[in-house]
Amino acid sequence: MKLLMKTALVCALAAPAAAIAQDVDKWPEKPVVLMVPYSPGGGTDILARMIGAKLSEIWKQTVVVENKAGANGIIGSAEIKRARPDGYKIMLVVGSHIINKILTKNVPYDPQTDFTPITRFAVSPSILAVKRDGKFADLPGFIEAGKKQDVSIGYSEGQTQLTGELIRQATAVKAVPVPYKGGSPLMVDIVGGHVDSGVTSVLTVLPYVKSGQLKVIAVAADKPLDVFPDAVTFAQTGHSEVESLSWYGFFGPKNMPAAIVSKINDSLLTATQDPKIAAQLKAQGATVTLDKPAAFRQFLENEKHKWQQVANKGGITAR
Repeated sequence: MKLLMKTALVCALAAPAAAIAQDVDKWPEKPVVLMVPYSPGGGTDILARMIGAKLSEIWKQTVVVENKAGANGIIGSAEIKRARPDGYKIMLVVGSHIINKILTKNVPYDPQTDFTPITRFAVSPSILAVKRDGKFADLPGFIEAGKKQDVSIGYSEGQTQLTGELIRQATAVKAVPVPYKGGSPLMVDIVGGHVDSGVTSVLTVLPYVKSGQLKVIAVAADKPLDVFPDAVTFAQTGHSEVESLSWYGFFGPKNMPAAIVSKINDSLLTATQDPKIAAQLKAQGATVTLDKPAAFRQFLENEKHKWQQVANKGGITAR
């Protein structure tokens, strides 16, 4: 009797997964929700809506982009964790997905084990920006000055905070971190001379560079960016350890069928061939990566280890 009950229980638990697997060939048969756990209008939201529109064409099903901002992505991500793992609810997040666990107490999930990594879609390096007509002509000048006197480095979220700390550790500048609630207020304060510099994204700084108010003096990657031809990489000044790649990643709930994950990956590859999406990514200084799930998992582990070390060395703890 016990054996029969145990067998029945195993079958009952396996039934939902089997039902999902049987639907893979027809998937999706209804609208798909693409969660963006950040505010509307930001770089992630813009990219998600472009990709969502293209996926709607490919799948011949509506892809609904849903914004659920709060706690640097935690609130929306927690909803995806609770969703059924059938591919009908997925999300697009950025690097803070991993860093939140390092800097924030009581995150209601494990960013690696409570989700299915679908793909690291693209990467874009963090940059260091200063006032165009300010006191720093270039990165060597910034480092030289910063070794003699305090220089303020603004940041707006987890990865930009830790990138500023990594710059301090690598270059020995007397960096004073200055927190902001968003990238735009930080840019405005650099223009106004209230803060010396800021770590931010390509998309955030670009309008200010085009208007002649700010300039990018450094790129936290191993290669320069075409969009900022005058900016050097930290590696070019002997600080190759300063690498900070902002990344876009697709995730689903834990235990999504591999066949659905593969289908989403293939569709995203097709979507990147759209000239509008390619242009948007180029404008953000982004490079398409489309990692396979195993490679994405390894990347996430590497990022967690790297930024945890930076936080530990800098005495930065979760709040």
